[in-house]
Amino acid sequence: MVDFTVAIPTYNGATRLPKVLNRLLDQLDTEHFSWEILVVDNNSKDNTAKVVREYQSNWPQAYPLKYVFEAEPGAAFARNRAVQEATGKLIGFLDDDNLPESDWVAAAYQFGQVHPEAGAYGSQIFGKFEVEPPQNFHRIAGFLAITQRGATAHRYEPRKKLLPPGAGLVVRKQAWRDNVPERLVLNNLGKEAGLASEDLEALLYIQKAGWEIWYNPNMQIYHEIPSWRLSKDYLISVARCIGLSRHQLRMVKLKNWQKPLLIPIYFTNDLRRLIMHLVKYKGVAKKDAIVACELELLRCSLISPFFVGNNI
Repeated sequence: MVDFTVAIPTYNGATRLPKVLNRLLDQLDTEHFSWEILVVDNNSKDNTAKVVREYQSNWPQAYPLKYVFEAEPGAAFARNRAVQEATGKLIGFLDDDNLPESDWVAAAYQFGQVHPEAGAYGSQIFGKFEVEPPQNFHRIAGFLAITQRGATAHRYEPRKKLLPPGAGLVVRKQAWRDNVPERLVLNNLGKEAGLASEDLEALLYIQKAGWEIWYNPNMQIYHEIPSWRLSKDYLISVARCIGLSRHQLRMVKLKNWQKPLLIPIYFTNDLRRLIMHLVKYKGVAKKDAIVACELELLRCSLISPFFVGNNI
């Protein structure tokens, strides 16, 4: 057992992994606890395994670099495999395009010691853009896991329906293993059904079990955003996946007797918000990518009960 595991799920990450691993080589103030790094190769077809082996040949023994292959495609399967393989009591997830600050590991470990009631806690995430994002991008920045929610650590209140993304997330291994199903609904359906947000589904199970979820601004990472991820078509596709996943996320939090009562209320509220958006931005969506994304999110949230129900 070690105190902390950095888990990096990756798919075809041969060109991206070196930046992340180099950042982890430069971590500061980690001498007072034990930690490891675990790369989870999610069925890559490139030289990901070779890149990791090359780094392992000269990697410091103080914090081992490990590799595991997960054949079943999907980020949630890779994360679940990381939880199975990690020996750390705390597991910090970095995507292969996340560049942590030099004190990220130390800040992540320290927060877990100060807040033993936290089952998970998220980082402050800045965008590292290849090109300038569209005007008003901040309104949908969360679609790309860019999360800046103030300079003060705070607990996510369940009633506010807000949680951190999987990028830069730290989970307590016990909280995950005791409460997160091995096969999540969104995880099972995956890209074939056009769904997303499996990281939020996992967090909802942890929160529902009584663990607290926190935001820790002292854990800072930079999310590399290539130009193609800022195209209108791509952003709308992300909005679509998030919207179509919304029904399942809502259902996780509810007791069985609450579902038939609240589903019509959610539907009515989604319809009201969609109509208000259409009235406010009439004709703008064709020209404005941000408005188009918001419209797609609202439209897909409205139909999500029928979409998920037909694909389970």
